[in-house]
Amino acid sequence: MSQEHIALFMFASMMLMLFSGQRVFGAIGAIAAIAALALWGTGGQDIPFSAAMKLMKWYPLLTLPMFIFMGYVLSESRLADDLYRMFHVWFGNVNGGLAMGTIGLMVLISAMNGLSVAGMAIGATIALPELLRRGYDKLMVTGVIQAGSSLGILVPPSVVLVLYAMIARQPVGQLWLAGILPGLMMAAMFVFYIWLRCRINPELGPVAEDLHEVTREEKIRLLGAGILPLAIFAAMMVPFVNGWTSLVESSAIGALTALVASILKRRMSWSVFHTCTRQTLAISCMFMWIILAALGFGAVFDGLGAVKAIENLFTEQLGLSPWLILILMQLSFIIMGTFLDDTAMLVIVAPLYVPLVGALGFDLIWYGVLYTITTQIAYMTPPFGYNLFLMKAMAPPGIGLRDIYRSIIPFVGVMILALAIIMTFPQIALWLPDYVYGK
Repeated sequence: MSQEHIALFMFASMMLMLFSGQRVFGAIGAIAAIAALALWGTGGQDIPFSAAMKLMKWYPLLTLPMFIFMGYVLSESRLADDLYRMFHVWFGNVNGGLAMGTIGLMVLISAMNGLSVAGMAIGATIALPELLRRGYDKLMVTGVIQAGSSLGILVPPSVVLVLYAMIARQPVGQLWLAGILPGLMMAAMFVFYIWLRCRINPELGPVAEDLHEVTREEKIRLLGAGILPLAIFAAMMVPFVNGWTSLVESSAIGALTALVASILKRRMSWSVFHTCTRQTLAISCMFMWIILAALGFGAVFDGLGAVKAIENLFTEQLGLSPWLILILMQLSFIIMGTFLDDTAMLVIVAPLYVPLVGALGFDLIWYGVLYTITTQIAYMTPPFGYNLFLMKAMAPPGIGLRDIYRSIIPFVGVMILALAIIMTFPQIALWLPDYVYGK
């Protein structure tokens, strides 16, 4: 068999196992192990062993449980309730202000958690019922919750970017810094879209009528709720950016700061602590199994030489330009996003796409940001976007799947525009890491 046919057979077998409902790490790891034994005999058993040893010695992996724990502490201690009240008080006196404040809430939740699911859960359970009760258009606010929650995988400390860094062998710190400006730019574009819609049609986002009852002292007190997650983020990132601590040390500072903050606000109990540690263990183990399977699969591809063969197929035999190949890669993510989550997509295509992107001359830090944004779009693209069904499970009874599909269309358009801007101007993503690491 040729290298191309072996690679195609491996991908087809893996997709078949995924469609049959197998766990992601089991499907990928099994195909890697079977292919290794078939190609190299009993010597192929060294591939998963080497991958496991590489995983155990990967020092930056220690950041993963730290950030997951930090996110769960801040989520389970209900600090998000205060955050939403703060945005309600400070933004509710303009048309669409609560929806714009919800985007700000999602940015702060992203900076606290690093997972889009947490933002979705908080937005759907806290913000969405309140927005509907105040007469906001259900299509607009449903789209706001979904679009805002997607920022969790782009704004640091993004767990998805940590996973990409490990698989692509890129510095986690540079990827986080690369995600800051694109994440803030996308949030600003969401806010501008909401403001424009409500300026044209004020009935979509009516002004809150009860704010005159809130005293100045209450407003100032609530402002502290927004400062707290920013202070935790600063306590974690400032030492790292200035070179005083390593990334792992900064992650420990973030986890410890979040724990201390929850204790000082009297939001931490043994049951909350038990939930946080249990969920941290479960998510960390899941990611480690997936990374192990991805490393084994990538090792088989490296030994097979399939990446070089596919590169020659695209560039020499088909004559495609590097930019056209890159765009086709992004389209493939959107297609896969109809039935896979971000982790599965990355693990499946990383052994092929990451070396190919490097061989085409593109920056892998920049590509990590493109991958993440495209994953966000894929999450919310009908008919089978991952976030669409998650939203349906959490939304109030009055919001159906048809409403969820319609609500996300304009926000997907905004995200595609943001993706095009970052592809056209890579320095939006690369300026901050170049500045910090250059300094």
